[in-house]
Amino acid sequence: MTQDLGGSVRNRLDYTPIHKRPKLRLPGDARVAVWTIVNVENWSSTGPMPRAVLPPPMGQALLPDIPNWAWHEYGMRVGFWRFLEALGSRGLKATFAVNGTALDVYREACEAAREAGWDFMGHGFIQKPMHKVDDQKAAIAATIAAIKEFTGNPPRGWESPGLTETDETLDLLAEAGIEYVADWVLDEQPVSLRTRAGSIVSVPYTVEINDVVISAVQQQPSDEIFRRGRDQFDRLYLDGASAPRVMAISIHPYLTGVPHRIKYLEMLYDYILGHEGVVMWTGAEILDWYRSQTVAT
Repeated sequence: MTQDLGGSVRNRLDYTPIHKRPKLRLPGDARVAVWTIVNVENWSSTGPMPRAVLPPPMGQALLPDIPNWAWHEYGMRVGFWRFLEALGSRGLKATFAVNGTALDVYREACEAAREAGWDFMGHGFIQKPMHKVDDQKAAIAATIAAIKEFTGNPPRGWESPGLTETDETLDLLAEAGIEYVADWVLDEQPVSLRTRAGSIVSVPYTVEINDVVISAVQQQPSDEIFRRGRDQFDRLYLDGASAPRVMAISIHPYLTGVPHRIKYLEMLYDYILGHEGVVMWTGAEILDWYRSQTVAT
């Protein structure tokens, strides 16, 4: 029977304060599960750039926008490989949020992520907001098919470009077999969301420990990802003594992969790894843990 959700995001889940939920338990009574999301996107040079670091001279936009397109392209030519080394040298695996078309455009980088055992997550077909996509169902299907062909398995998770959704996006994702989403930045624990195809899990994502916000939007100093990330982790670790928490670190090669920022990401990882009672997981591992602890409704 199809459930009528009434077009309201509030109908997707119940309001339940974190201190009134059934008890969750991480392995070994760990306090915090940390996951890293590496975002790899295909920015088309024929249209306006999703992000811009350099405003157009005299406010007159020009296409192709070479400097801003090249700003992003640098990340895939150089910055991504710093992420691969920073994570790999510490025995960490990322969740790889990738545009379906980026699998061909940046094939060598995507092959490296696959070889490193990263968890591939759908991130749209191209880097375009979901409400600007002409056929969401087709774009979701094309992204899933591209990842399945590339990795041998369909993605279990989804992060919409810019975290954008229409009233129907969540239903379409669930109908396509997606099991968890990262768009709903509303909690420090996973929660189940209702769709017309059953439940889908929201794995805690972040707009706070996210280098688009930190570096591109707020234009904070290079070390902000370490300072803010450390403070975020410290409080989650404290609160995690009574109820486990999830911390997300969302990074983009063209932002945190640059020379003046990468060491602060490495410092953040080393700080977190210096604590006991922490699990460093992927989004799929967090999903499986949550499902093992609860009965989704």
